[in-house]
Amino acid sequence: MTQATERRDPIGWLGERLREPYVQLVASQLLIGVVALAANIMMVRALTPAHRGEVALLLQVVYLATQALLLGTERSFVAAYHEVPPATAVRLYGRLLVAPALLGVAAAAAYAMIAPSRLTPGPVVIALVTIFAIVEAASLASRSVAIAAGRVHDFLASRVIESILLLAVMAVLFLARVDSPELWLGSYIVACLAPTLGYVIYWLRMPGGGVSDENRLVRRQGVALFPAAISNMAMLRSDRLALPALASTTALGLYTAVATMTELLAWPLRAYADSRLGRWRAAHRDGKLRTRPIVVAAALYVLVVAPIVAGGLYLLIVPVFGEDYAPAKAVVLPLVLAAGLYALSRISLGLLVAKGHGTLVSAAEIAGFVVSFACYLLLIPAHGIAGAAWGSLIGYGAGLVFALVITRFAGDRL
Repeated sequence: MTQATERRDPIGWLGERLREPYVQLVASQLLIGVVALAANIMMVRALTPAHRGEVALLLQVVYLATQALLLGTERSFVAAYHEVPPATAVRLYGRLLVAPALLGVAAAAAYAMIAPSRLTPGPVVIALVTIFAIVEAASLASRSVAIAAGRVHDFLASRVIESILLLAVMAVLFLARVDSPELWLGSYIVACLAPTLGYVIYWLRMPGGGVSDENRLVRRQGVALFPAAISNMAMLRSDRLALPALASTTALGLYTAVATMTELLAWPLRAYADSRLGRWRAAHRDGKLRTRPIVVAAALYVLVVAPIVAGGLYLLIVPVFGEDYAPAKAVVLPLVLAAGLYALSRISLGLLVAKGHGTLVSAAEIAGFVVSFACYLLLIPAHGIAGAAWGSLIGYGAGLVFALVITRFAGDRL
């Protein structure tokens, strides 16, 4: 579309921009962020900090288990398949998930039967965590399928439905003053399962196509990226796992109330990197990938958005969450800074994935995790939630520096 046409038809130009996969992915992330804010408010108002911490702990276990089920294929699938028919993409990814899901169920059942009672939350909680992990893995797989098949608008619609369901179920729990962590966890399962299953069935009813099976390549690159995926998730979630062990579930509840909000700062850049993987890889093959402007633009985004997030969150904690959550104001600044550094690392590591450097991506994620976890062990016992926040900042910073250095010198592996 020429500039003259854009001036004559601004609505058409705007419509084309809104149909961009990146814009739709960012919209889905922002929607999740708004819903997370509302859900967080309802939980902190209905639950004590200790019970809020229990829900947060269960969610961290689910997110870590989800990465184990995906085995690093979330990004390698998008990089390997581009503009494939939706039905074909669903079947291809389905074959990647069957074996890990069965192994996950078997492992959960074995743990429920063998683990000592003092180390297990009970069969009901184990079953809920297992079901949610499988459902969440399918949801993340549907995101990759939507990107590869050019159906990101379907994924956005699925997120809208999921958000409405989650808010409806949580509103019922909030109004009923339900204080059971298991029921709050169950609301996530109900909300995620219905739209994911519905769109998988919808895509399978569409025509398939003759696409070469690249699952062996996807699995191989996924295995190279799996340490990155699990280290990234561990880096993001190990603070939530360390706090109840080294401090208390009350400390975890206070910390999570802020961390859930600051994570939103990184989501747009992560969505942008994921949506551009296929395009960046094609540009790299043609020798046209320019990394510096991409990284500079991401840095400008962080510099503009981070102060707004920090100031708004600091002022709103007590009015929104209540006086019990006033101590959480101490971790706003370090967590916002940590989220900004993490956001920049998503761009740098996405560029490395596009260049075929899965092993280096894993090395960067492992470096960030090791540094952050060491800081948690050193700082949380003495400083509580402040120690966890500053540990996150130091660890994310180490991961970003590593990523930027190896991005600068990495060559071609394709």
